[in-house]
Amino acid sequence: MSIIVYGIAAIIITMLAIGFYVSRKIKGDSINYIVAGRGLILPLAAATLMAQSLDSNATLGNTDLVSSFGFWAGAALPVGLALCLFLTGLFFAKPMNRMNLTTLPDFYRRKYGRTAEVLASVIMSVAYAFLLAGNLVAGGFLFEIFVGTSFELGVVIIAALVLSYTVAGGLFAVAYTDFLQAGVAFVGSIALIIFVTSQYGITIPAGMGPTNLGQLTDPSQGAYINLATIVALGLGDIVAIDFMERVFAADSPETARKACFIGSAGTLIIGIPFSIIALSANPILASLGVEAGNQAVLYSLLQNAVPPWLAALVIAGILAASFSTSDGAILGTSSVLARNIGGIRVDESTSVTTDGGVDQGGLFDTNSDSDKLLTVTRLMSLPITLLGIFFALRISATGMLLVLAFDIMLAGAFVPLVLGLYWSDMANTPAALSSMVAGSATRLILFVLVPTTYAYENTLLYIPNNIFTAAFDGLPTFIAAGVSLVTFVAVAYATKDSYSARTLTRDGRRTIVAGGDSEDE
Repeated sequence: MSIIVYGIAAIIITMLAIGFYVSRKIKGDSINYIVAGRGLILPLAAATLMAQSLDSNATLGNTDLVSSFGFWAGAALPVGLALCLFLTGLFFAKPMNRMNLTTLPDFYRRKYGRTAEVLASVIMSVAYAFLLAGNLVAGGFLFEIFVGTSFELGVVIIAALVLSYTVAGGLFAVAYTDFLQAGVAFVGSIALIIFVTSQYGITIPAGMGPTNLGQLTDPSQGAYINLATIVALGLGDIVAIDFMERVFAADSPETARKACFIGSAGTLIIGIPFSIIALSANPILASLGVEAGNQAVLYSLLQNAVPPWLAALVIAGILAASFSTSDGAILGTSSVLARNIGGIRVDESTSVTTDGGVDQGGLFDTNSDSDKLLTVTRLMSLPITLLGIFFALRISATGMLLVLAFDIMLAGAFVPLVLGLYWSDMANTPAALSSMVAGSATRLILFVLVPTTYAYENTLLYIPNNIFTAAFDGLPTFIAAGVSLVTFVAVAYATKDSYSARTLTRDGRRTIVAGGDSEDE
């Protein structure tokens, strides 16, 4: 056990050292802090995108779901995340990188105005509190099992460590530590599947394997939940503030595009082996006379079935993954709170609205200097971390928290982004606002009425009723997204003659019709 503890200590010290060392690159500049000076080269951009998708939600959640419900229940996590990166590379990376955005809600301001910016920011911030919580849960269990702390203390320790170097180094610290994390996760994943295959063989319980496509077609086998997981991650993660932050930080549109494709492949290469190992986990533990109980099945396997050096390597990867997405969630959300909700801008210009007035979304706090944005962003890191801790202590289910986070963004923010880019002539502000409100409200209502969320009991906020049962689980993902889409299209057509759409130039600046003329922001 001492080797594992030493491994945990080593990865923590290394992550902190890298984070604080590269903090020198910030130089008091908020753009350096939030998007790494828009200068991430391909290896860094690809590694940090891959590391964000291979968080501890997608490793522990993956293995727990596979061992309980079958291959597709857990593999849906890396498959959905890889799909997101692939689609982002195909359709979004290059145009979004060209726009010179600092945060994702900046797009909603340019396209739809200040109110849409704030609403999108609130949706994303709530979602990311859940994402942060899932990674803190994994870290809390890790400290409880391998270090001997309580779960609650482990959550607080992880949160404090991640907060410290994120506040110091911003996206530079995140990117460089992610590069390490991706490497450790890759080596650990491959080494683990080689060892398990050679030592125990791969045992696939009947009906649990990847060839049982009933897990994707038969509701009684969890098809609704598995498909909803892939869709929520594959589409909802496209509007992830930390993913897009890395797209903005790439040194060119082509780098952003290639980084997404590399990250997509890496996510599958590292994530799928965990799914395969999880199929054999319970048979292996049973052969050793061990029961996982309430403990994460991967942790049980590492404790009892693999040599300490390999356990230490894999655990280091899981811990680094927990750090990786936690720091991205803290940084991305705090920058949104400061810039998009707080309204602190750097180098913004005024613009003209459709009624000929001044667009406060473009003018708000234009004289604020970079130091103010940097300071407030750092200060906002604390409340978002505390909110993540709160959710982690209330809902200790890693995989569910991951999917729920992106489910929220799929319901509220995905449609306005996609149609704002690819249906620009019709995508107007009333359509966007109506879509965000309708989709988010639908998802919230269904969340509190359905007793389970992605097969986990809803312990956060459930209103008992006789209408919705656990059999309905998974469907809210599709229903809320559908409501968002239908609402957007209906309102856009209903208001097209009375409310002009703001169109975007190639570089993402806003062109607005004002008294018959157009003006670039």
